[in-house]
Amino acid sequence: MTTSGTDRTPTPRSASQALSRRHVLGAGAAAAGGALLVGTAEAAQAAPGGPKRVLRAPALVPGDRVRVVSPGGTPSPANMARGIEILRSWGLEVELGAHVFARYGYLAGTDAQRLADLNAALNDPGVRGVFAARGGYGTQRIVDQIDVAGIRRDPRVVVGFSDITSIHGRLWRETGLATFYGPMVNWSDSRTGPESAESLRRAVMTTAPVTISRDPAETAAAVLVPGRATGPLLGGCLTLISTSLGADDAPKFDGAILFFEDVDEAPYSIDRMLTELRRVGVLTRVAGVVIGQITNSVGGPDEWDAAAVLRDRLYDLGVPVLGGLRLGHGNGQLTVPLGSRATIDAVAGTLTVEPGVRPR
Repeated sequence: MTTSGTDRTPTPRSASQALSRRHVLGAGAAAAGGALLVGTAEAAQAAPGGPKRVLRAPALVPGDRVRVVSPGGTPSPANMARGIEILRSWGLEVELGAHVFARYGYLAGTDAQRLADLNAALNDPGVRGVFAARGGYGTQRIVDQIDVAGIRRDPRVVVGFSDITSIHGRLWRETGLATFYGPMVNWSDSRTGPESAESLRRAVMTTAPVTISRDPAETAAAVLVPGRATGPLLGGCLTLISTSLGADDAPKFDGAILFFEDVDEAPYSIDRMLTELRRVGVLTRVAGVVIGQITNSVGGPDEWDAAAVLRDRLYDLGVPVLGGLRLGHGNGQLTVPLGSRATIDAVAGTLTVEPGVRPR
């Protein structure tokens, strides 16, 4: 997963030119043939791993203070101004972490600075919501030092995607907090228009369930194994899921609905990461799989495309699989709670998630 300067309009690149985030973070395909469709009418439900109950923050209301922090890369001042304008239009009082615009190499300040801003936002009793300014590499450098005491004592809304996957995973494992995978404050109207803004607002300021429907225009829309399954919705950016395995920000996916998306990863790289999840047993324990936006996944001539890889790696799991949801780095990104109980209906093409906030 590579990132462009603003968060997040993907930059088209050929497979041979792409420098993926997978290459920054660390670090075989079976025969494709015709994809074997092995699904179940109803997936068997295992006891979910991780927290015993979901911790929900109160829904945001006009007048609430929210803090914007940069746990990874440095945002664009112009894009930030637009994102702040949107948050303020909902009646929220927006304040910035001390080092939001700092620069330290490709990071928004030193690890100590970024961690201090994040911990201050998560533990200030007056802050009701924490919004990531943008993603960009860097969150995994600080995620193990997050102070979760304030979340346990006084849960608050946490929003972000991409590299922020690590924060979502750590907060879920340590506290059971439902968080939000959605657009960040480094806002781009060309990628995230009014529908994206309204989806984010409804997710964090109302207690309505969230339903995301399959979009036929998405890369993974043709990836489908029929069936229904229910479990906590967990996951995020595939690169971050893969590079968190064995660390304290990796959720336990037993009985969960696994959600993933990614950007600027060639099909073989998606294959490698899904193969890793198969080898360590993650994909044998999930109740279902939902696939968000697979953006700018470009393969070589006569190679599999992303959809073919997804079929090859997922169709034999014996659980429902639904692709084509507008969740991730692509245009029209929507917002979904992570950690909340979700139901996938692959035939209907819907993912329905219980609210990630509770009434005030």
